[in-house]
Amino acid sequence: MKILIIENEIYLAQSIATKLGELGHNCEMCTSTKDAIKGSSYDVVLLSTNINGQDFTPVIETFKKSIVILMVSYISNDTVSRPLAAGAKDYILKPFMIEELIRKINHYQEFEKLKSRNEAYEKYITHSFSDIAQTAQDEEVELPLFISSSFQKYSDAFAFEYAKNENLPIHFLTLTDSKAMNEIASMPQNCIIYIIDFQVLKKGERKTFCKIIEDKKVIVTSNDKIEDVEHHVLEIQSGNNVFDKGEILPIEDYVKFIILNYQSKYPDTELSKKLGISRKSLWEKRKKYDIIKKK
Repeated sequence: MKILIIENEIYLAQSIATKLGELGHNCEMCTSTKDAIKGSSYDVVLLSTNINGQDFTPVIETFKKSIVILMVSYISNDTVSRPLAAGAKDYILKPFMIEELIRKINHYQEFEKLKSRNEAYEKYITHSFSDIAQTAQDEEVELPLFISSSFQKYSDAFAFEYAKNENLPIHFLTLTDSKAMNEIASMPQNCIIYIIDFQVLKKGERKTFCKIIEDKKVIVTSNDKIEDVEHHVLEIQSGNNVFDKGEILPIEDYVKFIILNYQSKYPDTELSKKLGISRKSLWEKRKKYDIIKKK
């Protein structure tokens, strides 16, 4: 990592830089905040708040995308409270062990990584379910809840939306995993457990399963009809029931469904390629099915 050390005690700054350098980090040093804000971007900024007459806010604002850790000799509004309110991540009290500093750096680096990854997942999920009518907020449900739907994506959308509305973390499990039962039993109460593939359980296993989940916040899904469970069963059908018939579809019905639902997402060249037909055939099928392509 690239680390900036802002410290007017030169010996201390050199000592920190040497120890961090031995661990493979690239360190730079400066003795004032004015010099610091002239620098480039850094992964971590170690800011001493013991430098007299210095305004720390510009440094924190300049490196708001970095992990800013305060190095303080005493705790006060000026040395800790105000800098933390301005955006610094944490503080460490002098004198400190380098191992404790490294622990804090690693902790916040991992936090930022997980935060970025979570934001990407949120965007992907929102995009993936954007074409599905959301139903979780319209349903008065009590958990545990069973969902029956022949189209898995509709169950997924319901579960993730429900967890978001309840502001709870969500854990995903499939009952095809031999360890799933033990994992469910060990899950905490303050989370949504989303479980798929209920249809793979045998009748005897279903009784054991229902006993395990009876006091947990669980959403269970199956692509088969769900019977003989004491909990509420919600059936979710897609807007176009071509995939909800529970039978093998004729090729023509499948092609018609794909053209209707994906022609606005793909240009004709790509759509015809995905269907394995020519653009001329695609045009002919539109004419045959009386499908009008929206401009």
